[in-house]
Formats: sequence, C-alpha cells, structure tokens
Amino acid sequence: MKTINHKFLDKKILFEATKGALIKLSPNSLIKNPVIFIVALGAVVSSIITVLEIFNSQFSIFNSQLSLWLWITVLFANFSESIAEGRGKAQAESLKANRSQTKARKLTDGKEEIIAASLLKKDDTVICEAGDTIPSDGEIIEGIASVDESAITGESAPVIRESGGDRNAVTGGTKVLSDRIIIKITSDAGNTFIDRMISLVEGAQRKKTPNEVALTILLISLSVIFIIAVATLPAFFGYSLKASGLPLSQNLTLPVLIALLVCLIPTTIGGLLSAIGISGMDRLMKRNVIATSGRAIEAAGDVDVLLLDKTGTITFGNRMAHEFIPAENTDMITLANAAQLSSLSDETPEGRSVVVLAKEKYGIREHDLTKMDADFVPFTAQTRMSGVDIRISGKRKQIRKGSVEAIRSFILNNNGYFPKQTEEKAKELAQMGATPLVVAEDNHVLGIIHLKDTVKGGIKQRFAQLRKMGIRTVMITGDNPLTAAAIAAEAGVDDFLAEAKPEDKLQRIRDEQAKGHLVGMIGDGTNDAPALAQSDVGIAMNNGTQAAREAGNMVDLDSNPTKLIEVVEVGKQLLMTRGALTTFSIANDVAKYFAIIPAIAVSLYAGTAENGVLSVLNIMKLSSPESAVLSAVIFNALIIILLVPLALKGIKYRTEPVTVSLMRNLLIYGLGGLIAPFAGIKLIDMILQLF
Repeated sequence: MKTINHKFLDKKILFEATKGALIKLSPNSLIKNPVIFIVALGAVVSSIITVLEIFNSQFSIFNSQLSLWLWITVLFANFSESIAEGRGKAQAESLKANRSQTKARKLTDGKEEIIAASLLKKDDTVICEAGDTIPSDGEIIEGIASVDESAITGESAPVIRESGGDRNAVTGGTKVLSDRIIIKITSDAGNTFIDRMISLVEGAQRKKTPNEVALTILLISLSVIFIIAVATLPAFFGYSLKASGLPLSQNLTLPVLIALLVCLIPTTIGGLLSAIGISGMDRLMKRNVIATSGRAIEAAGDVDVLLLDKTGTITFGNRMAHEFIPAENTDMITLANAAQLSSLSDETPEGRSVVVLAKEKYGIREHDLTKMDADFVPFTAQTRMSGVDIRISGKRKQIRKGSVEAIRSFILNNNGYFPKQTEEKAKELAQMGATPLVVAEDNHVLGIIHLKDTVKGGIKQRFAQLRKMGIRTVMITGDNPLTAAAIAAEAGVDDFLAEAKPEDKLQRIRDEQAKGHLVGMIGDGTNDAPALAQSDVGIAMNNGTQAAREAGNMVDLDSNPTKLIEVVEVGKQLLMTRGALTTFSIANDVAKYFAIIPAIAVSLYAGTAENGVLSVLNIMKLSSPESAVLSAVIFNALIIILLVPLALKGIKYRTEPVTVSLMRNLLIYGLGGLIAPFAGIKLIDMILQLF
C-alpha cells in the first residue's frame, strides 16, 4: 500500500482531530474511558457551581479557571485519541482513492454480462483481461496473468498469479497487465480485503486488547483509591481548622476537591492509552503489514518461537540451477555451454536459471546462432526435454537437456550409453531433495545440472537478528530430513520439521504453546491456514492464497518472510511505550500529591501567624493554595498534549536484555515522572503570579 508519512502537525489532521475531540465529549464516547469520564463529570459539576455563582453575584475567577482547565484536560485526552485515529483515516483515504466504480465481466451460464463490481456476490465468476481492474477479491480458477498490485503494496513490479497453486489469490482494485484469467469471487461486496483494511486503519473495528483491559482496571482501582483519599480531606481539614481556631468557611471547596481528584488520578495514561494502541496499528501499516487486531500486535512483542514454511517463504519456491556437474572426460566449460544452448528455448523458470548460471558463473554470454544454423526444440511437459539441433561446417549436432528418464531414452534411441556414474549421482541428488537434469550431445552424456530450491538472499542474517531478539526459528517443510537439514543449515534456522503435513504444523504449534511459548507463524498456502489460525501471531503472505489470508491475524503486503522482525519491533515498542507512560503517569500522581497537599495546608494550625507549622512541607514555596491547585490542574492538562508525540511515535526499541531496557525506562520515565511535576507546577505558579 502506498503509505503516506503524515506529520504530527499536518493541518488537515489537526483540524479533524480537534473536531473529533469535540465530538467525543458525548457521554457514550467518554464512558469508554473511565478515568477521563471522571474528569468530565468533575468538569460538569465545577461548571455548574461556577454558573450558580454568577447568578448569585458571587463570581469566582478561581473556580471559573478551574472549570475551564478541567474541560481542556478532557479535550486534550480526546484530542490524543482523535489525532491517532486521524492518521489512520488519512491512510484509509489513500486506499479509498484506489477504489473506483469498477465494472465486472460476470459469467452467467457461459454468457458474459457487464455489471457494477458492487453487485458481485461470493462464488460469482468473472473474466479479466489485460487492462482490466480486478473487481473484487477472488481466486483464479483458469489461466495465468501478470498483475499490478501497487494499489495495495506500493510496489510497481508486477507479480504472476495463476490457477492451481498457492499463487492464485487476487485482490480487488489491482490491475491485470497481460493475458486472460477467470476468477471465482471469494468475498461479498463491502467485505473485500481493501474494505477490511479501510475499517481497520480507521479504527472502526479496534477493540481493547487484554493488556489494555487489565490496565484500565488498574487505573479504575487507583482512581477509586484517590476518590476515597480526596473524600476524607474535608473531614481532616475541618478538624484541623477547628483545632486552629480558624473558621470552617476556609475548608476545601467542592471545585478544589474536584481539581485535587483530577490531578491525583492517572489522567495522563488514561488520556493516552487509546492513542498508544491506535498508533501501534498505524506504525505497522507504515511497514506494509495489516493487523486484524491489536491483540496480535501485542502478542508479537512477546513472540519467542517463529515457524516458517520453507517453500516461497525461506526459499524462492522455484527450483533454480545451482551447479553444473560434468561427466567423466567432459570439462566444465563444455557442459555449461551445452546446458545454456539447450535451455535457450526453455521458457520455464528452471530453464531461464540455467542460462543465467552459465552466464554469471562461466561468462558464457553470446552465441552466433546464424553461423550454427540452429533449430530449437522447446520444452514440453510431454517430452520433459528441451534442446537445439545445430550444424557447424556441415556437421549436425543434437544437444538436449531434460529429466534423467527423458535423456536416457534419447541416448539409447541414438545407440548410445548412459553412464552408471551419472545414474548414481542423479539418484544421490534426488535423495537430497534436489532435481537433476541431464545434458547430452548426440549419444553421449556431458553431465548433470543440479537444480535446487534456492534460499532467499540475506535471509540468514535476518534469522541471526531474530536470534538476538530471543526468537527461535523453526523451518517447516515437506522435504525429507536430509534435504530439510541441508536447507536449514544454509538458511540459518534453529530447528526444522521435515516431511510435515498440515496436521503436523498444527501439532508443533500446540506443543510449543503448551510449553508456555508465544508462537508466530508465517505462511502463504492453503495448507498453512490451520497453523496460521492456531498461532498467536499468524502472518499471511499477501501473494498467497485467500484461505491463508483469512486464517492469519496479519497480512504482509510485501510478502517478505522476515517481516516478523519489524512486526516484533512494533509489538515490543507498543508494550514498552504503554509501560513507560504508565510508569510516568503514576510517578506523576505521586509527585503532584506531595506538591499540592502541603501547599493548600499551610494555613492549618496557624494560630496568630500567617502560616502554620505544616508550611515547612511546602518545599516548593508555591505562592498560595489557589495558585498551587490551579498550577497543578494546568500542568495536568498540558502534560497530556506534550506526551502525544511520544505516544504516537513510540519508544525506540533496542536489541538488548530486557533488564537493561527496564532500568533505562524506570530511570527516564519513573524518575522523570517524579521530577517533572515539581518543576512544571513551580514554573506555572511563577507565570500565574505575573498575571
């Protein structure tokens, strides 16, 4: 998908977020965030008191300012969530722009009719040719085509989609570039892949994760404790005033109690909690990964076992020429030259790889075919052979390349001899899971082309990086144990499961989960679907089947098997950000308690003096009780908006021991949360005194 780097200060996003913050003042929205709901109730009560004072000609600037800043606190909390949603909606707009009023060529009883794509239903059949936009999600049931998927992946390079394999899924909104395909629709209108992406990035389907629910319960519990603590203050102050001989009219007023409560309950993390969760999905979107739930992102942060399907994930999936093995009395250059000549008319991926290997490894680049008087023999599934007949100086040569059986028949039909050494070497390669192709000239064998499923470049380094992150990798393959071991060693995985059937993959995941591990699974085929559904984090490749994409809880639009590294980083970043800001918020509340209470208690036990004995606890020397309360309320509101960029961006993840990260974050956000209120409240108090 073409992701857009939306800046925090984007004018359009700020405008929409401001509007969203006002809309979220409705009780139905506020009740979803209990901490901010308490603040809103306090703002309502304080506002009512202020209005009543105006009607009774007892207008209080102090109470009116308290009411104003309480409402600003609520608005800032709503704004933090709205701006996170706004960034997601901006992504959704780019997706909506890719959806046009596409027409579909529907097949009904063998006849073609043109209808709107929105009228298509599941199991309908449509035709698409070069230049057509695929009208809806589906699976190719006939044909092969080159498809431009840049509308969802952002990658301009076309991909091949064909029937009868794990590359048959197509997505609505993508474009056919060549050939003709028949597609069976797999989604009803409004429930296509792009429709679901739009809903997800807009936040419409975001549910609170178990961690968020648990943290919300903790915040509610802390709020209840502080409500009880604040509710007892009037009784304490009343007793102290009476003991000091001071009038009870100096007791704490209801607006002051509300302000104290708002300052002491964890409003900071309460206001940022939703923004942290939404921004986690947004950061994942920027990496071209769609998560169908916040739970999956959180689980990714704790994944410690990763299962990967071999074919198409660790390897390219197509068997490619790996090496030339010459027969006795044949030199390598002669074999490479003959292998390339016999593959020029072979349009299969294997045939093209032979040409490339001869060119890159042995420098065989050009052949003057006009001088050779060449007649090509193209590869067919029936002959399982390709080649060329050439005439040089009147002498005719037949060069062939093909399967062991096909070349043996070719040699014997030309009264030749098929060497036993070649036969044994071919069997050895086959037992290793490789594919041997034999090259012959006339009636004698020149050697063998070793085809193997090639491991993707750079993947070993990526697996090493996963290992540093504490993630154990397990390769799943249907190959025999010998082949599996060789590929596992080359790819650098920690373990492998050979000769695996779908039920074996499922059982391995269950076994790992039974041991207490969180398991991630990456796959692309229909046979991977059960395992993807069972795993804690199931990442389906976008170029895989529809069944795989439906079963996983994430879809990698780039179809990059090592994308889990970035997914894990986002997951860990989400958990760390939430933990750090929770630590900051609670430390903040503790600091505000010790900053405000002494300041408002300076008059207690004063006797005839201006300040009582409790004034020694007012270490910040705040100018007055009213200024202390108002400064704390202002600081409480401003700190939310100051932390919004951190909530959206997230804390930087480093590959290091958990204890090191924990100590750093405790030092920065724990100690910082204790110090910031003292400095902030004192600064605001000094500014208030200027006015």
